[in-house]
Amino acid sequence: MFIRLSAAIAALSLLGSAALAQGAKPTDPQIAHIAYTAGVIDINAAKQAIAKASSKDVKAFAQDMVRDHEAVNKQALDLVKKLKVTPEDNDTSKTLSKQATEKLAELDKLKGAEYDKAYLANEVAYHKTVNSALETQLIPSASNAELKSLLQTGLKIFQGHQQHAEQVAAKLK
Repeated sequence: MFIRLSAAIAALSLLGSAALAQGAKPTDPQIAHIAYTAGVIDINAAKQAIAKASSKDVKAFAQDMVRDHEAVNKQALDLVKKLKVTPEDNDTSKTLSKQATEKLAELDKLKGAEYDKAYLANEVAYHKTVNSALETQLIPSASNAELKSLLQTGLKIFQGHQQHAEQVAAKLK
């Protein structure tokens, strides 16, 4: 059931991204906001996992997520300040935030091993979605070379996160 819920949130996230693809190409300020929002979402999920997870491996994974996503988001904030760009809220970032709030509420109802498995399933699905959006939409749409480079670096880190989540999830089965 929880894997289905994770798949559903991933599908909904893809729909939000697909809406971007069907409309006008996102601007750099919109891309910056989407990327930053995605990082904040994973930081919030990881902080919940640090508090709720029963597995030390899950807690360690969550701590890695906080550290890495905070570092990338700091680089993003530094870059937008340097470029004098104001990140622009948009339908995709709003959809991601709404879905994340709903997902955190679902996860919050779980305990123990059930929580651990659901959190990791969500992390795998979430990173797949974000990585796909970075590869197919955000990086190709970015106009500024520095923003594009930061997104490419983030993609490499987040692909590692997906693999790490898959490895930790496999240990729990």
